[in-house]
Amino acid sequence: MSEALRVALAGLGTVGAGVIKLLDENRELIERRAGRPIEVVAVSARDRSRDRGVDLAPFAWEDDPDALAARDDVDVVAELIGGSDGPALNLARNTLNAGKSFVTANKAMIAHHGLELAETAEKAKVALKYEAAVAGGIPVIKGLREGAAANAITSVYGILNGTCNYILTEMEAKGSDFAEVLAEAQALGYAEADPTFDIDGIDAAHKLAILASLAFGTVLDFDAVATDGIRAVIAEDIAEARALGFKVRLVGTAEASGGKLFQRVHCCLVPRSHPLAHVAGSLNAIVAQGNFVGRLFFEGAGAGEGPTASAVVADLIDVARGEYGPAFAMPFARLTETGPVDAGERRGRAYLRFAVHDRPGVLAEITAAMRDANVSIESMIQRGGAEPTEDSDDIVNLIMVTHDGPERCVADALERLRGSQSLAGDPMLMHILDL
Repeated sequence: MSEALRVALAGLGTVGAGVIKLLDENRELIERRAGRPIEVVAVSARDRSRDRGVDLAPFAWEDDPDALAARDDVDVVAELIGGSDGPALNLARNTLNAGKSFVTANKAMIAHHGLELAETAEKAKVALKYEAAVAGGIPVIKGLREGAAANAITSVYGILNGTCNYILTEMEAKGSDFAEVLAEAQALGYAEADPTFDIDGIDAAHKLAILASLAFGTVLDFDAVATDGIRAVIAEDIAEARALGFKVRLVGTAEASGGKLFQRVHCCLVPRSHPLAHVAGSLNAIVAQGNFVGRLFFEGAGAGEGPTASAVVADLIDVARGEYGPAFAMPFARLTETGPVDAGERRGRAYLRFAVHDRPGVLAEITAAMRDANVSIESMIQRGGAEPTEDSDDIVNLIMVTHDGPERCVADALERLRGSQSLAGDPMLMHILDL
């Protein structure tokens, strides 16, 4: 029998405990697939006394996670601490510099420091694996890095945050507004007490930046991701989308063109005929378009003990087999620098909601701004339902859908209306998915 792959686990939360359970329950199957046993030999976490539902007695305990990287009886460290910097990043650097492979579920760290870590791993001839960092148990990293390796990928996009998708689909099912459903999601454990990273699109942007680098062979650039969230979505947006034949989803989109890269996380109207429209609850889904393979669709649980632990152990199996390969699908030196695409030159249709004071001249002002910005209006609906403010008359919602055109024209129209006394709040803009 080949020697066991000796694993150190840093972080024993839900996922860390799940990794121990999975390695124990599927031990024989994993050994057959890996070609040798995979054994946890050491662990580290903040609270040694906490009951995690697993027996930690067989493992050496280190109070300092960095000590895991220095242990002679460890071949690979699996990091499940989280955070883009601090202890997680220190552990990653120390592990790779010690000539040991590193497995992580930490999308923030990979999004911010993945290039540095990939270069270090390549020089040390060890593995940097992060399947669990994007979309939990969905094997999309393997799918892009290995299964679609022969293809030129033209676009990658999808639903990358389960919390946002859960909130939007609950709003859809119940007709409730955002704040009400967010509170329910927090009570059920689908949303954090501080949900900022999820609902403001930051978590999805981390994942999108990673996917874009993998898909297009470009230098990872999280700062270039235009990011928006779901806070501004109201029940009426969901209802109007349904009436128009769409569903509202938070979609991350990346496209490469002419040596430049477009990356955006934004609420979109998704046609009911598109597979993403049928991704409900806390599921994630990613679509990649290859020039020979065509459309690839990945769907599944994007978080949770079982799915995320499954992805971590899949990476450990790769390490046990000696399947390393470059972290971003090609050698570090082959990754290309790109500039951002001018989003204004992208074409498409848009959904616009204006909360306006119900008085003469308001509609004329808005349509004049659209005309002067060369925005063609496909349809327009005026409904009541917005909350009045203390100093206003009745407020109504004006819904517009534009014809296909450059995005810069819509941006110009909204800029012309900035500060208008006719508006009772900021307009809501959602692009219409046409991919």
